[in-house]
Order: sequence, then C-alpha cells, then structure tokens
Amino acid sequence: MGWWCTGLRWPGEVPELGWRKGAARRVSVLSYGAGLGFRAVGERHCVGARGNVCPVGAVVPVRSTGARCAECARLDRAHSVAADTIADDPRTYRVYLAWFGPGMVKVGITGEERGAARLREQGAVVFSWLGRGPLMAARRTEEVLRAALGVPDRIPYARKRAVRGTLPGAGERGEEVAELYRRAVALEGDGWPESLERLPFEAVDHLGLFGLEGAPGAVRAVSALADGGVVAGRLLAAAGPDLHLATTGPGGGGVVVLDTRLMSGWELSGVGAGEGEGGGTGGDADAGAGAGAGVSVPTIDIGGGGVQGGLF
Repeated sequence: MGWWCTGLRWPGEVPELGWRKGAARRVSVLSYGAGLGFRAVGERHCVGARGNVCPVGAVVPVRSTGARCAECARLDRAHSVAADTIADDPRTYRVYLAWFGPGMVKVGITGEERGAARLREQGAVVFSWLGRGPLMAARRTEEVLRAALGVPDRIPYARKRAVRGTLPGAGERGEEVAELYRRAVALEGDGWPESLERLPFEAVDHLGLFGLEGAPGAVRAVSALADGGVVAGRLLAAAGPDLHLATTGPGGGGVVVLDTRLMSGWELSGVGAGEGEGGGTGGDADAGAGAGAGVSVPTIDIGGGGVQGGLF
C-alpha cells in the first residue's frame, strides 16, 4: 500500500500537501519555483471522515472534489459548523469579508483559534475581519450581512480562477472590502447581535503569499486524474486548493491549474528524475521533477472557454 494524497493545506503561510498511509500521516512543504510532478496509480478511494479511514475503502468518482463516499460525507457533514449542526459550540468565532476579484466578495465565519487559515484555504486575495463572538451571534451576523449587502456566502472556484491573472493593483484590491466594511458597521443596532464585538478594519492582502504577483494567467485546469495520468510542471503559485503549474511537453504548454481536491484519495508516484521512486514530497509526488513531463490527464480550457481532453 502506497501513500495517498489528502490534499493541500494552509496551516501557516506556506502551502503543504498532506499524505496518508493507514494511520501514518506526513506533509510536504511546497516551494514556488520548484518542479512538481506525479503519476496517479490505480483507483481513487474515499478519504474517510473526521480523521477516520473509510471502513469499506470505497472507490469514488474521479471528478468529485469531495473524495468521500456517501456515508463518510454524511458523517463529515454531521460535525460541520458550516452545516449548522453544532449550535452549542462554545468557541469564539470571527466574521470576515473576503475578496477574490472585482465584484467577488463574500461574508463568512471561522473559528478564532484558526486565525486566517480558512481565508487561505478559500483563496481569498484580500480580507478583513468584521467582528468576533459566540457561534450563533457570528452566524446571525453573517445572515444579516448577506441580505443587507447583497453578497453571497460562497463563490465558485471556477470564477476565482478566471480572474487571478488579471487582478488590479493593491489599492484597488482593498477598496471593495473597505466599502462593504463601512456599510456593514453602519448596520450595528439593526440586526447586528449585541454579543458580537466589532473589530477594526484592516485589509490583509494575500497576493504575494499566494505567489500571484506578476504570475501569468492560467489557460487550462485539470478536470480529473486517471490511472497512469501524469501532471508535472514548475510551481508558480498556490491559492486555496489550487496549484498553478507552468507546463510544457506533449499535453501542451502554458499555466495549468490543478485543484488538489482532485488529488485526494489517489496513490501518487513520482515522475521525472528517479521516476517511480518518489523524489521529494514524502515518497509520493516528485518535488524535484522538471516541467517537461507536461500534463496527460483531462483538462478544460479556462483561457478561451473551450474544452480539451487529455492524451487518453
């Protein structure tokens, strides 16, 4: 049994790929400018729920970003704050405004002890805290602001990816968040729970942290992995669950976005120098692979709107 990928994590300000083999776990710290490449092996299996292995080792669809069977997905959601299933959670929560591109602002909540990890996981380019307090007060504020400001609680990743190569300058990036913050605090006393403490405005910009400063726009995105399929390139940027890879080779050149949620549940072997030996990411994908191996899995065209298949 080899190591299975568990996806991209942002516990700090550097992205990490997670790996699992039975009860053993490890991470691979990623570095912009370095090569990264892997080959998918066998079938994709359920990643389990709440840190537990899937009891039946179910095979899951290759295009799913959840990588869980129906039973594990149900168990995972049963303990989800986002699903409003833990109303008596005693922890402190924070309400935030997150900006992903022009016209794309959302309001959300996250546990205070997590800091800004949730914002990095979503690929928020700019964000500001709004307030802090008990879970139900934070949830109520989120609902009030969604209705009053006309902003959603989620934005599809396809929309986020489409604008990353054409984001405006630093000043303009923070303007939309600042304006919505002013409108939000003006609502205090009008549906804003008394138990929610307002926090001062401070725009936090993740463009440099994500490696997106001056990065070229992506032209394609991986739509699924497949047994024997290769993804290899030079890591330019990472935002949320996405890796932006500069690729060449028979699959076509240009920047390809890989949603690492599609990697979850696959056993991955290294490609490039020492193919199959698992060069640099914990015995799995090869962090030292060159970009020449390219991409031989199905992709979609996100630069021109067309659809391109893989090499098989």
